[in-house]
Amino acid sequence: MYYKQLLRSTTLITTLTQQSRHFSRDPFPNKVSHYLYRAKLIDSIRLSLRSNPPSSLTHLLNDRLLDPFVVTNAIRSAPSADSALFLIEKLETFAQFSHTQNTLHALATVLAKSRRSGELTSLIDAVNAGKFRNVRISFMNLMQWYAAAGDIELVLQTWEKYRLESDRVCTESYNIVMRLYVQMGSDSEVVQIFYRMVDEGALPNCRTYTIMIEHLVNSGNLDSALEVFDILPLMRIKRTLNQYSLLVEGFTGIKEFDKVRNLLKEMQVDGILPGRAMRLSLERLEEAGFVQETEGLLREVLPDERIKSVEYCDDGSEEDEDEGVIQVSEGDDVGVQLKPWLDPRALATAFKKWSPEEVSALESAKFVWTTRLVCKILRNFSSPETAWKFFTWVACQPGFTHDIYTVQRMMTLLARHGCAELVDKLIAKIRMEGMRLPFCTIRLIIDFYGISKNAEAALKIFYEDRDLCGPISNFNLMLLYSSLLRTLTKCGRNSEAIDLLEEMILDGICPDIQTFTGLMHHFALNGDIKTVQKLFSLVRQSGVEPDAYMFKVLIQAYCKCERAALAWRVFEDLRNANLLPDAATKELLVKSLWKEGKRREAAAVEDSCHEINNALPLKLRGHIWTVSAADLSKVFNIYSNSFTSTVG
Repeated sequence: MYYKQLLRSTTLITTLTQQSRHFSRDPFPNKVSHYLYRAKLIDSIRLSLRSNPPSSLTHLLNDRLLDPFVVTNAIRSAPSADSALFLIEKLETFAQFSHTQNTLHALATVLAKSRRSGELTSLIDAVNAGKFRNVRISFMNLMQWYAAAGDIELVLQTWEKYRLESDRVCTESYNIVMRLYVQMGSDSEVVQIFYRMVDEGALPNCRTYTIMIEHLVNSGNLDSALEVFDILPLMRIKRTLNQYSLLVEGFTGIKEFDKVRNLLKEMQVDGILPGRAMRLSLERLEEAGFVQETEGLLREVLPDERIKSVEYCDDGSEEDEDEGVIQVSEGDDVGVQLKPWLDPRALATAFKKWSPEEVSALESAKFVWTTRLVCKILRNFSSPETAWKFFTWVACQPGFTHDIYTVQRMMTLLARHGCAELVDKLIAKIRMEGMRLPFCTIRLIIDFYGISKNAEAALKIFYEDRDLCGPISNFNLMLLYSSLLRTLTKCGRNSEAIDLLEEMILDGICPDIQTFTGLMHHFALNGDIKTVQKLFSLVRQSGVEPDAYMFKVLIQAYCKCERAALAWRVFEDLRNANLLPDAATKELLVKSLWKEGKRREAAAVEDSCHEINNALPLKLRGHIWTVSAADLSKVFNIYSNSFTSTVG
């Protein structure tokens, strides 16, 4: 009897184990096939949510291979908050479904964008109460959701809590508050938030300046917006397609076509592919007689007719409901048509080994390969080897030819990983084809060779290949020298960096203050005090006026090298120039002087700052190699003066 029970139990365990192995086994031969199945399932759900009434949704959600990735993207793709909530209600009827961090965050984003504050608050309260396991909400999540919902009070309350619990808040938190004030038309508040960001030591990023430029353009201050835009390269801030689009649209609207033409030229120098939002502006520019300037750009922004829509065909038959038919549209009159869902990051991640099976699956998908899509996929590769295999494979696909945009994207990725031979191979191809490489690409390659510690390759690009971008202005040449100097210091090529600096000055190219500051910081940390002093005298000789941030960098570097006496002398120079240290630098100097037994000097620092202690800035403006205090002050003055009447 016991033997029979044991036998039945053993048989049951074996059966369950075999079933478990069956269900846990990956049903796809490769990651690309898995991605394609997911994409098809997401498209089916998207179309189902848009049909009236939603059909075949239950069948789709009962798919054994439905996973959090599909659910998350289906929620994000929902046409409305109601359809997203309907999708969630359906999912929660399945016992095997459970929410993840991504699915709940996607739902919260949809609710926030739809201004469904009540449901959003309930969801946040449920997460905070621990209803969902392993789901967390950060202050930044809350700020983004409340901002999307347009609730400035909750944004500010959350920001205040964030600031109380963290010594330093991220730049993006300031950006959220700035953008919300812009949307509300609160000009003075926007300007004050930017001032606060800089004053508290946060470094504005390209998104900060996009918000600023959009604010200036929409308020009619186009010349101020262009002035800020022109300063960005000096601050080593990447100029973005959104910024170009805002300015092109603004100047097209007031028919200043010469400025539009100049912006388009600069966009090509920056190596930026025009966006579809520019189409109307480019067409108006063409109508104004600028045919040559717009011909190639218009071709890039026009819709590609090869890309068809996906459609849902419902003829009322039960079979179609079961299958959830998705097919390529051939222009028939159908109820629902959508562009196929595509996630370049997920697709790039699927190319793990670039095996024949993965390539076969990719070819069978019959993607329409465009410059924009190839650039997006290249940007998301983490492996240069896989990226190169994809790059060479896609070149052979019907209807696609690499252009300067895809080539430059590939080159920068290779440079970042130190693949100099492949970069040189592409450069040879560019020369053979007679193509011109954007200046910013040359500079970016040199910067990335610093990350991959390949000084020789950077020097080769600078001396042998910079002619590929055509004539270079003195300003751009200064930026190129600065990038190479930074790369050489990262690679430990200190003597060559000094030689290059001297060559730069002899050529009549004066380094900017942030380049000098970066060099002094590097040599001070390496204990090369003589070179630091030599650089400081070069600053004086070049007519560059040291700012408080340069003095701060020197004081901090000397203190870290336990050379407090030298730091004390720099402090005296700072005070003689009627400049102030920030509170942290003063405290560091006093502490270092005491540590090295220089109590009289420490007392002198305290006495010097005692009367103005409350006036000491919290943080000094600037950053080594990139941004100077003068640049930040100039941008702030342009911005604030544009709203003087409003702010005043």
